[in-house]
Amino acid sequence: MNGNSIVVDTNILIYLIGGDKTISAYLENLSVYVSFITELELLSFQKLTEADERIIEKLLSNCIIIDINDTIKKTSVNLRKSYNLKIPDSLICSTSLFLNLPYYLPIFNSRK
Repeated sequence: MNGNSIVVDTNILIYLIGGDKTISAYLENLSVYVSFITELELLSFQKLTEADERIIEKLLSNCIIIDINDTIKKTSVNLRKSYNLKIPDSLICSTSLFLNLPYYLPIFNSRK
């Protein structure tokens, strides 16, 4: 992987959908990777309208979605045990490690 790629978590895409210009500028010209768990989290909000779903699907079509595999599973288990992460966060971190890419997770990077 190269320096033009990043893994982001669900909240980053929510900020982007909400019009966050800082996030938009940061992600510009980057290949954005997301874990399958981010796709599931975004599309499973109970109060999504059809318009919301279309916006999310369009955004996800511009991302590279990484499905789970044995390496990601094992790494996720180890991260969860070692750092007491929630399952979605451990899966996203594991995806980043699997791809050898930097990641942006609010849990590790403060957005103040």
